Amino acid sequence: MFSHVVIFWTDPGQPGAAEELIEAAERYLRPIPGIVHFHVGRMVPSDRPVVEQSYQVGLNVVFRDKAAHDAYQVHPAHVEFVEKVFKRVCKRVLVYDFA
Repeated sequence: MFSHVVIFWTDPGQPGAAEELIEAAERYLRPIPGIVHFHVGRMVPSDRPVVEQSYQVGLNVVFRDKAAHDAYQVHPAHVEFVEKVFKRVCKRVLVYDFA
């Protein structure tokens, strides 16, 4: 298994940016071949001080292996998501990849 976790900080000057990002991830990213598990959603507030709460959207994608992840990164739908949506509505991103 190969896990790809992405944390997004959306542009506060763009109302609805988080919803747009989530909808676009569902449309562009979920159908890409090689995905074993796909989950995208809004940050959930917590009273626990160890929980990061400054971001707006999280994405968790699990692939069967690193090769499937690498193919996902260059897939035309992923590239389109990055160019058409991510670059426009996000101010910051943090990625965690682990196997």
